Amino acid sequence: MTHVFTWMPSPIGQLKLVGSDHGLAAVLWEADGRSFRHLAHIQEDGSHPILVETAMQLADYFAGSRKIFTVPLDFEGTAFQRDVWQALLTIPYGEIRSYGQVARQIGRPKAVRAVGAAAGMNPIAVIAPCHRVLGSNGTLTGFAGGLAAKTILLGIETAETQLSLAL
Repeated sequence: MTHVFTWMPSPIGQLKLVGSDHGLAAVLWEADGRSFRHLAHIQEDGSHPILVETAMQLADYFAGSRKIFTVPLDFEGTAFQRDVWQALLTIPYGEIRSYGQVARQIGRPKAVRAVGAAAGMNPIAVIAPCHRVLGSNGTLTGFAGGLAAKTILLGIETAETQLSLAL
């Protein structure tokens, strides 16, 4: 399968958007140290329809005008990872979950650490919102984009939620 990419500036740094003919395959951090073998050989193509749509939806999200993403996703990982990533997609905008809650949701209540590892390998950052998952005591825990980026993302959503509650 052929993958293409483009770069997008954002409030959390440059994001590398990767798409395929099936959908969005990745939203990666500029200095992403994770290895995704299926994304090793990709070509730049900022005009690919999936990447153009993803960039527009992410820009809307960062501007506070989008809460739900509709771009088609093309996850590639193990069955367990895909279960975790699908569970991430069910966490509503402005809400948080613990790794334990996600583990219970996918029917693997004792797999809390494995859920954390799968969330850490989530290739579609922001859109599959692993930033909405916190430690069981409510603390920010590891995040591929760094805790500063996680704080910014949660702040975007919390500010919007608090604003709507104040009205």
